[in-house]
Amino acid sequence: MDLPQPEPGPGEVLVRLAAAGLNPVDWKIADGMFGDAVPVAFPLVLGTDGAGEVLAIGTGVRRFTVGDAVFGQFQRPERGGGSYCELALADENRIAHAARSVTYATSAALPTAGMTAYNLVEETRISEGKRVLIVGATGGVGTFATQLAAGRGAEVIATARPAKAELMRTLGAAETVDHTAGPVADQVLAAHPDGVDVLIDMTGGPAEFAELTRTVRDGGTAVSLIGSADADELTEQNLRGFNFVNRPSPQLLEILAGHVDAGRLTVLVGREVPLEEAPQALETSRTGRAQGKTVLTV
Repeated sequence: MDLPQPEPGPGEVLVRLAAAGLNPVDWKIADGMFGDAVPVAFPLVLGTDGAGEVLAIGTGVRRFTVGDAVFGQFQRPERGGGSYCELALADENRIAHAARSVTYATSAALPTAGMTAYNLVEETRISEGKRVLIVGATGGVGTFATQLAAGRGAEVIATARPAKAELMRTLGAAETVDHTAGPVADQVLAAHPDGVDVLIDMTGGPAEFAELTRTVRDGGTAVSLIGSADADELTEQNLRGFNFVNRPSPQLLEILAGHVDAGRLTVLVGREVPLEEAPQALETSRTGRAQGKTVLTV
């Protein structure tokens, strides 16, 4: 659809987008899965992540000037705004200067998944010598979490099909577990009878998550990304557990861009498709069969 060019208000930045990153939250908003918790205004532009060039700034903006390369989060459903478009408004506190060493498409794949992974590693207190099991490791958040945890000296066990095992090792995984070859918990405990220090589960429902907590040693940490953790039950098992809630910030975006420029973080873009093919790309994401991060080029 064609909409009028937006004008940046106080604290806002107008960005000419070059690329938009696709996240499952995009189609979940489209499907109304959040109900009244996420109010939306129509016409609604989808898309959380994006990267491009600053076209104009509103009053009070101090961190950016026209022409700056930026990346970050653009979804503002209550105002109908998102990143699947040519021109988008962003709150200046939701974006940061983009990494200098990579393309806009690569930068657009980083914000939500990268910040989620970084906060996960922080909140689970992953450090040198810790053994970490990451379930759902080959997805966007998982590939970043694997790299960040390994970068802190942790021993990462990543779930991956055989075809992705070598890739996960290049990202820092010490070993991989084929989740299609049998129960993950049984495989992990067979190789490591003393268990793991941290479990990060991106995919399992309550029953699957509870089964995986068998791998966590006494006093360890178990976290679910999809709300499957029962904190009271975990406390009874002498485990620290919680359902993860992401806390994005411009400072965190800057840290991630610095990691990319320093070569400490690799952003895996599975495929780039034109903006016009966004509906088909969202359908593929819905199936859960998308390989790597999908980026829409504008």
